[in-house]
Amino acid sequence: MNILVTGGAGFLGSHLIDRLLEQGHEVICLDNYFTGAKTNVAHHFDNPRFELIRHDVTEPFRLEVDQIYNLACPASPVHYQYNAIKTVKTSVMGAINCLGLAKRVNARVFQASTSEVYGDPDVHPQPESYRGNVNPIGIRACYDEGKRVAETLFFDYHRQNKVDIRIARIFNTYGPRMHPADGRVVSNFIVQALRGENITIYGDGQQTRSFCYCEDLVEGFIRLMNHDAITGPVNLGNPNEFTIKQLAELIIKKVGGSSELVFEPLPSDDPMQRQPVIDLAREALGWEPRVQLDEGLDRTIAYFKTILQP
Repeated sequence: MNILVTGGAGFLGSHLIDRLLEQGHEVICLDNYFTGAKTNVAHHFDNPRFELIRHDVTEPFRLEVDQIYNLACPASPVHYQYNAIKTVKTSVMGAINCLGLAKRVNARVFQASTSEVYGDPDVHPQPESYRGNVNPIGIRACYDEGKRVAETLFFDYHRQNKVDIRIARIFNTYGPRMHPADGRVVSNFIVQALRGENITIYGDGQQTRSFCYCEDLVEGFIRLMNHDAITGPVNLGNPNEFTIKQLAELIIKKVGGSSELVFEPLPSDDPMQRQPVIDLAREALGWEPRVQLDEGLDRTIAYFKTILQP
């Protein structure tokens, strides 16, 4: 097939492109390099089945494709709060442009949504049926509400125009090619530990997250996209739950050195717990994570060692 991946030069997009090219597809990567980087896809430049286009998804684009994966949007608080208005535009206009293209060429279109649609949940763990607890005027709303509107648009295009949609709600993901200044806990902690700095924990460190390795997540993407009977939303994440303090201590143990834990005030609207119910993914897609945190961190630390060398 001919497949478009928006945000394809980003952390997850580039791993998805690796898999799609391995499967023999032709892939068009669309990215404006706000958080993505050409280096993430540079190893495909000599592949005649790979095409790279510098473009912003908030502007219309016309291509002939069979499938569209919409991954374009900054996904860490540091990046999505840098220009909150642009973040909302990326989620909303990006969804409209992808859906408009899918409608025109009769392509199946995939939306990379997020566990952030659940906000700071008062239901734990979170099933797809939970409608969330989001502050619509908070500092994280540009991302949370942008992704919620994108889901709305996908289902409205599906109901009104019969567009063939797939929606995945992604829980915390990590792995090689994360941006070193990403602002997410895994990359923050690894970079600080490798530089011999103290580890900054916001809050008391008892808030929980569930960490899914990028390889596992991409497998879930592809299974959902190619399933003929399910639109989603489908939770994709690792249901094993860890406190932020446990994560920091594990990374210090793996990296070594003299880093100590330093505690700072918790940012506004930061969720206290996040853990997916993945029954639907298990039953409908035959999917569950294979790479557990211990192994995934080893691979991620090895990657950051290569890019942080002086």
